[in-house]
Amino acid sequence: MATLLHIDSSVLPGEASSSRSVTAAFRRVWEEQHPEGTVIYRDLAADPVPHITADAWSAGYAAPSERTPEQAAAFAARVRLIEELEQADAVLIGAPMHNYSIPSTLKAWLDSVLLLGRTAGETPSAQGTPVVVVASRGGSYAPGTPREGFEFVQNYLEAVLERTLGLDLDFIVPELTMAPRNPAMSTLVPLYEASRERAFEDAATKAKELAERLAA
Repeated sequence: MATLLHIDSSVLPGEASSSRSVTAAFRRVWEEQHPEGTVIYRDLAADPVPHITADAWSAGYAAPSERTPEQAAAFAARVRLIEELEQADAVLIGAPMHNYSIPSTLKAWLDSVLLLGRTAGETPSAQGTPVVVVASRGGSYAPGTPREGFEFVQNYLEAVLERTLGLDLDFIVPELTMAPRNPAMSTLVPLYEASRERAFEDAATKAKELAERLAA
């Protein structure tokens, strides 16, 4: 039975969030393919993990017998998150663009699970685990667009998830999500609708492909 680690980080609830809508679509198809599987769900907006502290960070470089009680408690919280990642057969992350980058809650989760010598280093403990990231954004930051240089979501997550944690990374990118709300973007609504439809199609396709891959 496969285990999916599903993480949402948008501050918007339910269907008001493009990233949540698409991750939910992915998860529905995943659960259809794995009716007896397990989903570990973390809503980082509703239940944020603590930002990294000196105790939580330094404990990762201290022998267990040398940790203070504060370090031990802080590190135990990190280990719970790390084990969820390590035990997952696949990972699904909603990562909307907030002010050109990822939400701080998602950064806090990444800071906790990235541990040199365990999840990072020569042999990352979750290496090869497939991860699908729904990277929604209000405008377009695609190559050739005026704001291409302001895109700090995909390039950052490639560095952390793929190159550091060793995960097998794939993106779904719904864009122009502000078009229906911003009168100045009204002419872009058809492009937004096409991008949204494509994102839902990609979610269904990737969920099925991943289910088949894991069952092989």
